[in-house]
Amino acid sequence: MKVSYLNDDFFSRLETLALNLRTDLSGFFGGKHLVRTYGQTVEFADYREYMLGDDIRRIDWNLYSRFEKFFIKLFTDERQMHTHVYLDCSASMSKANPQKSAYAVGVAAALGFLTVHNMDKLSFKLVQGNRVQNPFGTIVGKTTFYKAVRDLEGLEFDGESDLLSAIKSDVSIGSNDGLTVIISDFFTESDWKKAIDYLRFKNRQVLLIQVLAPEEVDPTYEGRVNMIDAEAIDAADFKNMKMNITRSMRLAYEEALKDFIDDIKSFCASREAGFISVACDKPIERVLFGELLKVGIIE
Repeated sequence: MKVSYLNDDFFSRLETLALNLRTDLSGFFGGKHLVRTYGQTVEFADYREYMLGDDIRRIDWNLYSRFEKFFIKLFTDERQMHTHVYLDCSASMSKANPQKSAYAVGVAAALGFLTVHNMDKLSFKLVQGNRVQNPFGTIVGKTTFYKAVRDLEGLEFDGESDLLSAIKSDVSIGSNDGLTVIISDFFTESDWKKAIDYLRFKNRQVLLIQVLAPEEVDPTYEGRVNMIDAEAIDAADFKNMKMNITRSMRLAYEEALKDFIDDIKSFCASREAGFISVACDKPIERVLFGELLKVGIIE
C-alpha cells in the first residue's frame, strides 16, 4: 500500500517554523533573511560619514545641524534564499521498505514548504544515476509548490545513485545564496564527501538527512537468508549472496552501522555542515521539530 505524509494537516503544523541560515547571502533582494551588509530596507541600522557618490537623500540633516558634518543613514539588508533539495531516488530508498521513500519525500516537502512559506526560492533536484533531474524548475510561491508535491508523491525509486557526479553536473547549483539539503541513506559507492566539499566550495550551507528503514537500524534476520542488493543489476550480481546470520554477525553489523553514521557526523562537523540520521518509523515531526532545531536549521 502506498504511504504518504503529505496533507493539509501536515503542512499547517509547519507554519510556525522558519529556516535559519548561518551565513550571509549574496542572493536576490526581496527576501526575509537579514544579512550583515547594508541595504534598502526601512529598518535603521547605523550611521557613517558621507562619501563622494553616496545618495544625498540619505543624509541626516539633524546630525549635520549638530556636528556640521554629513552623515548618511544605513539600513539593514534582506536577501532571498534559494533552497536546493537533492533527493536520492535510488532503489535502496524504496524497494526494501516503501515507507522509507515516502518518509524521504515527506521531509523534502516539509523543507520545501518552509522555503516558499518564507518567500524564498526552491528547487527539488532528483538524483538518478549520475545525473540530476529538475522537473519543476525554480519554485516560487505555494501554488507552484503544491503542484510539484503532487508529482513527488508518484516518484519512482530505481537503480543506483552517484551523488558526486550528479551534484557536480548541476549547472544551476548557485553560489552563496542559500541552503543545500541532501536526503539519502548514503548507501552508495560514490564519493559523497567530495560532493560536500564541492558544495562548501560554492559557499552553500549544507544539511545531510540520512533516512533509514527500521530493519536497517535493527535487523531481525537470523538463520539462513538470501541477501539481495536492491540496486543489483540481476539475480547473479556479485553483491547478492546467501548467508547464515548469527548473533555475532548482527552485533558486527550494528557496530559497523554506528561507525558509518559516526563517520558521516564527524565529516559534516569538520565541514560545518549539518547532519541528522533518522529511522522512518519515527514520527516525521521528530525530525522537523526536534532534530532540525538541534542542528540550527530551523527556528
